[in-house]
Order: sequence, then C-alpha cells, then structure tokens
Amino acid sequence: MNAPANKADDAQVICSARGCRADALWVLAWNNPKLHTPERRKTWVACEEHREHLSQFLGMRGFLKDVVPLDEWRAAHPGEEEQQRRTP
Repeated sequence: MNAPANKADDAQVICSARGCRADALWVLAWNNPKLHTPERRKTWVACEEHREHLSQFLGMRGFLKDVVPLDEWRAAHPGEEEQQRRTP
C-alpha cells in the first residue's frame, strides 16, 4: 500500500509552458518582490525544452530565484505540490 507521500511522488507533473503537455523535469522557484516576502517561493515547472524560455521570462522581471531538478525539489520539499500554472 502506498503512503500519500509516495502517491505525490508518482504523480505526473506537466510543464507550465502554455500548450505544452510534456513531463516536467525542472522546478523554477520565483517570487515577485512587490507582492511576496523575500523567503516566499512560488513555483513553475518546466520540461527540458521550455526550461530556458521560462527561466528567461522570470529572470527578465527579476523574479527567478532558483532552478532545480524536479526530483531534487521533491526531496528537499516533501509533501509540497508543484504549482502547475500556464504561462503567457
């Protein structure tokens, strides 16, 4: 029997890029300093193809804080679910 934490690890995570249905491999941690406290992290997830584009989109606005492999993010943040949001 799988524990709830294992179930979350097995869930498919889809890239946040608009129209993309590929599996996400990366987590892009970000925050908007006008809206969020410095320690707050929002997340987008990206497939290999869209990692650079989404990183640039957030980076140009000064929002990007970190880009890490999805597996590493899950290991460091057990129980948190990645936010799946479609980008512009």
